[in-house]
Amino acid sequence: MRQVIGAIILSGCAGAAWAQSDANTWSTLQRGLYLTRVGDCAACHSVEGEEPYAGGLGLPTPFGTIYAANITPDNATGLGEWSQDEFYDAMTEGVRPDGKRLYPAFPYTHFTHVTREDSDAIFTYLNTLDPVRNDVESPEIPFPLNVRTAMRGWNMLFFDEGKLEPVEDKSEAWNRGRYLAEGLAHCGACHTPRNMLGAEKGGNAAYTGGVIEGWFAPSLRGGPGGEGLADWSEEDLAEFLRHGRNGRSAAFGPMAEVVEKSTRYLSDEDLEAIVAYFKDLPFGEVDGEAAEPVAEDDPAMTAGAEIYATQCSACHGPEGEGVAGQFAPIAGSSLAQSSDPTTVVRMILEGARAVPTEKYPTAQAMPAYHWKLSDEEVAQVATYVRNAFGNAAPAVSAGTVADLR
Repeated sequence: MRQVIGAIILSGCAGAAWAQSDANTWSTLQRGLYLTRVGDCAACHSVEGEEPYAGGLGLPTPFGTIYAANITPDNATGLGEWSQDEFYDAMTEGVRPDGKRLYPAFPYTHFTHVTREDSDAIFTYLNTLDPVRNDVESPEIPFPLNVRTAMRGWNMLFFDEGKLEPVEDKSEAWNRGRYLAEGLAHCGACHTPRNMLGAEKGGNAAYTGGVIEGWFAPSLRGGPGGEGLADWSEEDLAEFLRHGRNGRSAAFGPMAEVVEKSTRYLSDEDLEAIVAYFKDLPFGEVDGEAAEPVAEDDPAMTAGAEIYATQCSACHGPEGEGVAGQFAPIAGSSLAQSSDPTTVVRMILEGARAVPTEKYPTAQAMPAYHWKLSDEEVAQVATYVRNAFGNAAPAVSAGTVADLR
């Protein structure tokens, strides 16, 4: 039965007769599938090449590696013995059926905003999956952090449990976008900086960029000097989330997976709502003053210009203009000018591959230069692209490159 239901839902066809017999169940299952995609559940709870949702993926944190749970309906190792109430408690309170506390690598700090109706729909859908027996490894976290009761103290300090109340002077679309972004989509889990204890910073520091899986997820707010989404239009952001590419940038690294498994499935209404929410956020907090461009005659800029001309300009253009629909422009790029150069350096070292989508089926790729350029040369060309073509950002050191390499 699970295979039949799953096939009907995923194919989007041949379900009319079944739906007529139980329209409410059919609607709940469709909604559950949609919401698991909004929450990007497959990204964390699946290992490439193995059964989806069976868990086991290692999630690196500053405190050790945590392995994602099996959320198939297997009785022994998954959710098979869980009730809807227990699933809702895990989602919104971070508590397992045995009373033990979950680590916030599972973003219950965001899922606490999810309504009971949405949680039940997700649980109903997950129970249509084939059960997969998979004993997930225990977290590799040192003492005393491996004592889960310590999470009670962490929650007291950093966990604001409860639903989001609508903001009356905002539109229905804005409030829906807030519910999705702050809740199930948990955008802040990647795009917000964290404190020393791993909690997301609040206030105007939220969505100002964060390091995730060794990449810098850029600011989703506007900011001085082209930081974040300051000069992105609503159409730019919508196209990026839907198609993984726009005239300014392309999705790569962890964001490519988010587009592939989550945001491309958003309904038009929900996509517009999320865009409305983020484009309405005020500028974020900035440490110090906006960056001044590194001088053109600086030795790093001179050397970087030569490297750029021979290695980069064929795709990104001699003036950083890029190629529309294929290679992102560097001139004016908010990513190139991010306060944290991690992603720029990693792209130069490792290369990058854009996510293929229906509108852009060809996945454009950037080659890796780790084998060709020294730490000093990578630092020079990174400094150059962050400060040429009207850009301005702090210089990159060879030591930073060596650490990332």
